[in-house]
Amino acid sequence: RSIVLNNPKKRNALSLSMLQALKEDLLHDAKSKELRVIVISAEGPVFCSGHDLKELTTEDDVKHHSQVFAVCAEVMTLIQKLPVPVIAQVNGLATAAGCQLVASCDIAVASEKSQFATPGVNIGLFCSTPAVALGRSLPRKVALEMLFTGEPLSAHEALMHGLVSKVVPEDKLEEETMRISRKICESSKSVLALGKATFYRQMAQDLDTAYKITSQVMVDNLTLRDGQEGIEAFIQKRKPVWSH
Repeated sequence: RSIVLNNPKKRNALSLSMLQALKEDLLHDAKSKELRVIVISAEGPVFCSGHDLKELTTEDDVKHHSQVFAVCAEVMTLIQKLPVPVIAQVNGLATAAGCQLVASCDIAVASEKSQFATPGVNIGLFCSTPAVALGRSLPRKVALEMLFTGEPLSAHEALMHGLVSKVVPEDKLEEETMRISRKICESSKSVLALGKATFYRQMAQDLDTAYKITSQVMVDNLTLRDGQEGIEAFIQKRKPVWSH
């Protein structure tokens, strides 16, 4: 399924209404058997400029500000809780919470012209919430240089440091994203859902705990219908027929 940020005049800013719409779109049919992968892309030259600063002035009260950041955190964590992979298809600039969105997706494919920045420090609002996703995607010193200077990473720098998975020419962006999506669709939905949930769960643990968790999950995986089907198909040298 495709989700398109479609407010290019506002640089696809994550206003409260945009965040709520994004949350609804992510949750829509999340449990449907047909849903296999979600691609988030955007209209216009800016993928996403982050929070709408007009919502963060003193004209709005603290309660409103709290709601904006709470819903944003909910959307970012929701991406990793969904049972299907979420791919960011980035063509252009991703700044602040927009950069956070890219860092929060499971996979990110970017065009060569894309750039990534957390420039909040330059306007007196440090990118502390984007730093959560950034600090978990990038080496600490790279993340902190971005956070302290506000200077952007080029697409190739973002690739080198692990913020994105692939960089391709702009005219190949959709094709490469679709190729990855199709490859994902060849796998068992239940196996992927188990694998994704376990990946994020074990990443937060120490090494011994991570191995205890994942060893049990491998055993659980073998009890899944698709786990047995995949192994049987491999032994019988045929294509597996997944349960979905």
